[in-house]
Amino acid sequence: MMRIVTQARIEQLTRDEATADERARLVTVAANEAFGRHARELYAVTGRAERAESAAAEVGEILAHAVDELALAQEELLLKGIEIRRLREELDGASVEGQTLTVLLHYGEAHAVYGSREDAYADTATHGVPIGTAWVPARERPDREAQWRLMPFIYDAGCNGFRRAFTPAPEPVGGGS
Repeated sequence: MMRIVTQARIEQLTRDEATADERARLVTVAANEAFGRHARELYAVTGRAERAESAAAEVGEILAHAVDELALAQEELLLKGIEIRRLREELDGASVEGQTLTVLLHYGEAHAVYGSREDAYADTATHGVPIGTAWVPARERPDREAQWRLMPFIYDAGCNGFRRAFTPAPEPVGGGS
């Protein structure tokens, strides 16, 4: 089949082609602008998402650390509660009558108070007194003349406090013997 194309038809097709090219160019420009806007929005959204992820990770670390600290504090609180309960039971259940304390004197001045004589011996060892040193009674020497002296005290319910376990011999009145 043959078709006869006229000059008017060719000019019409040329105009249609120019119009289609212009339309394609306008659509391409609009598409490029839309793609640019989309790319900028995607970049902004990605940045916000990355910052949010970073903040969430940081908050997660802080929360994990806080939970660990809370667990340690709760454990410590529980142990202190148990110790307080034990001490209250000990205080309520036991009479202090007859309990002793040992005071360590350094040249007559109170240096420390111990719940047992053994604790006092151990502490004097840290101050240069050899372990196993025989502790002898002070006799009549004044406290201030002895470098280290252990003074036992015993609880006396009559006076509602502690008193010396061994009282020193009274000095004669008026210098007589």
